[in-house]
Amino acid sequence: MSAVGRNIPHDSAKGHVSGASIYIDDMPPMRNELIVDFFWSPVSHGKIRSLDLTEASKVAGVVGLFTFKDLDGVNLFGPITQDEVLLAEDHCEFMGQPIVVIAAENRQAIKLAKRAIKCDIEELTPILSIDQAIEAKQFIGPTRRIKRGNIEAGFAAADHVLEGVWYNHGQDHFYLESQAAIVYPGENDQLVVHSSTQNPTEVQDVIAHVLGLRANQVVCVTKRMGGGFGGKECQATHPAAMAALVAHKTKRPARIVYNKDDDMQVTGKRHPFKNWYKVGFTKEGMITALKAELFSDGGAANDLSSAVMARAMCHIDNAYFLPNADVHGSICKTHFPPNTAFRGFGGPQGIATIENIMEEIAIYLNKDAYEIRKSNLYGVIDRNVTPYGQIVFQNTLPEIFELLEQSSEYANRRKSIDAFNKDSKTHLKGLAFTAVKFGISFNTKFLNQASALVNIYTDGTIQVSTGATEMGQGVNTNIKQIVAGEFAIEPDEVIVMVTSTEKNNNSSATAASSATDLNGGAAIDACKKIRERLADFAASYLAGLTDDVERSPGSIVFQDGLIFDVRRPDRILTWRELIRLAYKQRISLGERGFYATAGIDFTWEAGPDKIAAGHPFLYFTNGATVAEVLIDRFTGDLTVPRVDILMDAGNPINPGIARGQITGAFIQGMGWVTTEELKYKQNGELLSHSPTTYKIPNIQDTPPIFNVDLFDRENAINVKGSKAVGEPPLVLGLAVWAAVKNALSYKAGGQIPQLILPATNEEILRHLMQYQKHSKAVLSDQVASVI
Repeated sequence: MSAVGRNIPHDSAKGHVSGASIYIDDMPPMRNELIVDFFWSPVSHGKIRSLDLTEASKVAGVVGLFTFKDLDGVNLFGPITQDEVLLAEDHCEFMGQPIVVIAAENRQAIKLAKRAIKCDIEELTPILSIDQAIEAKQFIGPTRRIKRGNIEAGFAAADHVLEGVWYNHGQDHFYLESQAAIVYPGENDQLVVHSSTQNPTEVQDVIAHVLGLRANQVVCVTKRMGGGFGGKECQATHPAAMAALVAHKTKRPARIVYNKDDDMQVTGKRHPFKNWYKVGFTKEGMITALKAELFSDGGAANDLSSAVMARAMCHIDNAYFLPNADVHGSICKTHFPPNTAFRGFGGPQGIATIENIMEEIAIYLNKDAYEIRKSNLYGVIDRNVTPYGQIVFQNTLPEIFELLEQSSEYANRRKSIDAFNKDSKTHLKGLAFTAVKFGISFNTKFLNQASALVNIYTDGTIQVSTGATEMGQGVNTNIKQIVAGEFAIEPDEVIVMVTSTEKNNNSSATAASSATDLNGGAAIDACKKIRERLADFAASYLAGLTDDVERSPGSIVFQDGLIFDVRRPDRILTWRELIRLAYKQRISLGERGFYATAGIDFTWEAGPDKIAAGHPFLYFTNGATVAEVLIDRFTGDLTVPRVDILMDAGNPINPGIARGQITGAFIQGMGWVTTEELKYKQNGELLSHSPTTYKIPNIQDTPPIFNVDLFDRENAINVKGSKAVGEPPLVLGLAVWAAVKNALSYKAGGQIPQLILPATNEEILRHLMQYQKHSKAVLSDQVASVI
């Protein structure tokens, strides 16, 4: 039985439920270990006039106070553009920006040192919204563009035109393990860094960069993370670099672990977007033209904002063909912590815009939004090219729509909801059918590469090392099954080792839903090289046992832990026998593999108009969902009684893990669009920075009826026929938001509800009260006209 395609437990399942899994702060303290924290900017924007550390340095237990002047390297870094400082110099760009790194023997000393630091800051006027940034013309990087067709002709051909603005708030990653790192100093200024990061190579690079070291002096190790969701792709570098500064200067181990309140206040979030759009469409609801201007809140520095905007622009079409499109994207510079990667990476913000447009067209035309979506869906033979020029290969969307419409009983439920809303005096129901077409690969070509190291030991067991990092998503389990499948042995014979830059150099972040694709591909490459050597040896060995067959490596079969020549299946070697014999014949049992995604290429500056074009994705992961909502008209309270999902996951390596990713991503997406609201003071201070004030979905929010099905279709161009499902299902949470908009439309008196995201209970109630006032005003006018 093949190891691939089976449901085996997550490799950390027992450790997680028993408490045996080790995270950064579970690692026992070393002798002379120091605790690290930092004093941060109390204002969103200011000029540092003076900094006095005299009294703080006298606090008992304080070992060191470090500023930017103590960095032996360059106090400027960033994954795309180097525009961010580790420690503020003369200006503060956001509330929570580190100014002084504190190293102490205990946390009480750190607390007292923070109070004793005297920092005189002249507060300057901050920019705290997208609108303010646009008015002040404060942007990060250039405005980019995607254009296809003749936009003017498209609008001329339209029967109707709608214009509007769509806005979403940010979202906190709310990983259960906060940002954390431990750094151990070694000989010759070498450092070993244990970091809760999605990107060990970037941690290595940034530490070397700011401390004036070479990359080979820094080793970054990541066993696992207690959640990441993109928040540890780049922003894990900051705490690791501060702990590294302390370890480097004091020659003592240094540990930094944010508490939840601090973590939420000083780290970046999912990017808020404000998107202006103009859409032309026929009386049947077919889109003829879309013009959109996307503006994101990048925060105080680029971080990954350029790439996030790129993906948002590449996903504004989502599952729908746009014959004429003109899309512009600009990143606003504000005085918030630099916003960063978050599951979906800009895709959700682009997709939400077009899904909102679909709802608005339906309301305007008084049609079912499902029919509008279905008529605009990408085709299989024609109408199948994206605005940036990529063919939607192996498009499964039409089949998914047809199957889910039937399995969810959509038509009958729509009629039932129409009747309910007509009769109910206390509640409203809404129903929405939304889709996802999510591109898989990094938009940046050179990031689509990975390496793997496979070592077979003389007892037949295997260790695998890759650049992938495990944050609960199951990438290690997938790779374990892939490697076991290559040698036709049981997965229990394989262990995926801790991720380390010492073993896998120059690795890309575990992100873009591509970790299994890239690192699994590299592991397969290594396994094939070893298997070729083993087959060659087995051919010689088995041929030597008999005179009736000639040596033929191509005839050697690996099957269920046995190795034999297909021409003489009675002559058999067990896996362990083969390995022992090969070792004694000095056959190499270790190999390094490499994988680079083929066939992808994309540029933002094609032609004289510098318009984006190319083939940025290897393939698309498709899916659809039907969500039903129930709203209390007196309180705005929202529940989700039923959700149906159909997801094209290809041939999953582990169906159980794929299903877990789908359900988890959907719930996280549902939280983004309903309950997770970031609230700030007027000065930029975050108010909702703990579980008491920031509401992620809990078990009671899970739909009582939650149907998740997999669409069975091999993805021939990817590892083992699979498709990535880490990020795409999050977008399906938008169905809940769309269903709320649909429900409100029943009481909007012909108006299109201008619902923002998230659709909190308060936001819903605000709309209901608005419509109630409007209805009373209309009734009053009617009475007056009669009188």
